[in-house]
Amino acid sequence: MKHCLVVDDSAVIRKVARRILEGLSLRISEAEDGQQAMDFCRQRMPDAILLDWNMPVMDGYEFLRGLRGMPGGKSPKVVFCTTENDIAHIARAMHAGADEYVMKPFDGEILQSKFQQVGMIAPN
Repeated sequence: MKHCLVVDDSAVIRKVARRILEGLSLRISEAEDGQQAMDFCRQRMPDAILLDWNMPVMDGYEFLRGLRGMPGGKSPKVVFCTTENDIAHIARAMHAGADEYVMKPFDGEILQSKFQQVGMIAPN
């Protein structure tokens, strides 16, 4: 079973994402901010990361740049998940190494589509 780390400072978003992604047969771990996510990845690199942009301690962009520089850090598929919707933010995230981008609020259909696009789940 593939493993996904859900990184978001909102417990509600983490809970919703967990429920959706577990329904897609992914094993889920959670982190509240980029620093917790970085510590997690040092211990065990996940297959995928659903990553919020705006968080305290370390934001998603800073985490992503750090992740991609770590040993094995290029392998996880990263889906940025945020309320930031301007082209500059999207381009910045993709340039930093994001594989996909999803806007909040999201639903099961959107996450399923994005995780299929990055190859974490099989198409229907």
